[in-house]
Amino acid sequence: MLFYEDIDFNELYKIQKEITSFKAKKSKDWDKKAQSMNEKVHKSIYNDKFLELINLDGISTVLDVGCGVGNLSLKFAEKVDKVYALDYSDAMLELLKENMNNKNITNIELIKNSWFDPWDEVPNADLVVASRSLEVKNMQKALAKLDEKANKKVVISYRVGGYFIPEEILRVLNREIIQKPDYIYLVNILFQMGINASVSFIKSEGQNKFYSSKEKFIESVSWSLDGISDEERERLEKYFDSTDLTKKEDYNLWAIISWEKEL
Repeated sequence: MLFYEDIDFNELYKIQKEITSFKAKKSKDWDKKAQSMNEKVHKSIYNDKFLELINLDGISTVLDVGCGVGNLSLKFAEKVDKVYALDYSDAMLELLKENMNNKNITNIELIKNSWFDPWDEVPNADLVVASRSLEVKNMQKALAKLDEKANKKVVISYRVGGYFIPEEILRVLNREIIQKPDYIYLVNILFQMGINASVSFIKSEGQNKFYSSKEKFIESVSWSLDGISDEERERLEKYFDSTDLTKKEDYNLWAIISWEKEL
């Protein structure tokens, strides 16, 4: 008979992460994506919805892990004394620096680092955030890193559902897709680490909002799947031409997982 405590959820996570069709991106991939992300991510309803769930009373410092172009770091900087913005993409950090200058924000310190590097020189902060950035091979190790750097609390977000592309588009591609690990892995891994986390959910606009042209649409799908065949491209072109994506209901659901540090 198998009991809950006999299940190694981190090991199951690692297995599914290894075989999923949605592979983790390298820093050079995010370098290429940085400019297009900077053009749209600051306008997303996700940012304010995420911040609404965080009580900043008693929080003077924030560590934003996987900060990207700073959609959250810039907002935190207006509310706390100091923000440490960590990312492994040079292009992302460079655009964040430009965004800081444009807004005359001076209390953000940029840190070039990744989940796989040592964090010995990464400062602790009252609040540690990892928003939509936990694409790691070993989830338990990553969660332990976040917990270690937090003085008071940790807040992370993770996609609900194992797909980065709407299922309708996957059917158009006629490709067998192995989904990525879902958010519930994180909750169970935290529990087995002795951390009782709270979970809430927010909706943000889906990809349809950002498909401004056929080429952008195909480029986005291809990027998520690490490339598509000529036949798949043709399928996507026909689908785009025959479908008004702006009229299709589309949203992303995110799990917001948080916990307080025991003092």
